[in-house]
Amino acid sequence: MYQKSIAVVVLLGLLLTSCKQEVKDIEQEPIKTFIEPAELREFGFNLNDYIVKRDTIRSGDSFGTILQRNNLAYPKIYQIAESAKDSYDIRKLQIGRPYTMLFAKDSLQTPQCFIYQENNIDYVVIHFADSVVTYKEKKPVTIVTKEASGEINNSLSVTMDAQGLPQALIGEMADIYAWTINFWKLQKGDKFKIIYRQRYIEDSIYAGLEGIDAAYFQHKGEDFYAFKYAIDSLSNRGDFFDEKSKSLKRAFLKAPVNFGRVSSRYNLNRRIAYYGYAVRPHKGTDFAAPIGTEILATANGTVIESTQRGGNGKYVKIQHNDTYSTQYLHMSRQAVKKGQYVKQGDVIGYVGMTGNTSGPHVCYRFWKNGQQVDPFLEKMPSAESVPAHLDAHYREFIKPLRAQLDLIPIEYQNETTIEQGYSITQN
Repeated sequence: MYQKSIAVVVLLGLLLTSCKQEVKDIEQEPIKTFIEPAELREFGFNLNDYIVKRDTIRSGDSFGTILQRNNLAYPKIYQIAESAKDSYDIRKLQIGRPYTMLFAKDSLQTPQCFIYQENNIDYVVIHFADSVVTYKEKKPVTIVTKEASGEINNSLSVTMDAQGLPQALIGEMADIYAWTINFWKLQKGDKFKIIYRQRYIEDSIYAGLEGIDAAYFQHKGEDFYAFKYAIDSLSNRGDFFDEKSKSLKRAFLKAPVNFGRVSSRYNLNRRIAYYGYAVRPHKGTDFAAPIGTEILATANGTVIESTQRGGNGKYVKIQHNDTYSTQYLHMSRQAVKKGQYVKQGDVIGYVGMTGNTSGPHVCYRFWKNGQQVDPFLEKMPSAESVPAHLDAHYREFIKPLRAQLDLIPIEYQNETTIEQGYSITQN
């Protein structure tokens, strides 16, 4: 009996030791947890559900060759192309544009979707996992309002570029004030302020300029305000008006090129050394610019000449109304034909050196009642202002914008870069 008791005690001891070891093993074993990966969404898909491959369209690529390269058989490719063609022309794929392909996470990595990015915002989805579905979408875009300012030390483009402002903003500023300020005669110390909006994709990727809401330019001590306002409430397009409801537009642009410099003014008493300093009147205004620079119609009108003749070289002449006509000489080529109606700002040709010229430029000639005159000395009529029935609304609309402009401090910078562009006149 005594021996049985001892045996029971020993057995219990072994069992307890074994249990303790099992508990210890359980305690030492690390706890394994599964964390669901965060959704990585793009193009409307959770990319974690797919194998993702990205590439760009290369020379020689077509929709068919790309799918073939990714292990799709020709009959399937033909079926996809036929189904997709009514929704999107797959022949429009452009070299250098990015695309994304989504593959199933199976042993064959079966292709399921082709996504082509037309630009930073617009993309096309061709989904062919089961049936073929084709549609166009846009990436979410955020509009951010920003401010900028500066003092001109040598040119508008240098000042704005030194601040890292987008080129499109520089161009739009030039467009806004094209009718009221001669940018080829800016003064050192002129100042500007801008309220503008930029587009961002997914809050971080810059996607271009949305537009300018309001601007201020101080030129020769005179203030020029500009506020964008849509007279037609059904349209998003707006025009720029000043603080007195007057349009900033004029019947004629100040110049037929956006960027360049006046290399020779209208001068009836010009003398040229080559001709023994004889008087050779210059009845045009020359704007020097690189070959290929776009030449713009300075006002609406009908093309009455688009030809090439003698020292004028290739040129275009436009009849605007019974009073005014303009001519644009020495083009490399014309972009319009006789009888064509053009609007202010339309491209009518490109800067060249045809005819009698020693350098690339456009000679701009201006007729009033059949006589050539200096356009810079003409008082041009204004475009229409804010209609009377909208004037009160307009003045209320611009109040906060003007207050915001007035509070923007001028950003001063030391600019040492010299750039071809608008010239600066010293006071």
